[in-house]
Amino acid sequence: MSKLTKEQALAFRKRWQIVNAAEIKELRNTSLAEKLQQTAALMASVQAMGWSETLDSDETEIWQRWQQLREKYRG
Repeated sequence: MSKLTKEQALAFRKRWQIVNAAEIKELRNTSLAEKLQQTAALMASVQAMGWSETLDSDETEIWQRWQQLREKYRG
């Protein structure tokens, strides 16, 4: 595998900046209704793929971490 030249690296970076800008524009132009529909589809796929149990255990762990932070912050 050959090394990238500086020009190739800059061109690569420029292409990804263009892609990122297009994605940001697309997201900003997406209606709230469509975003809600996409979110609902993602939520439904969690149950369909059997990920609920994993998320529940992760949620418990996250809750415990936040609780520890609160306790340390409050003294």
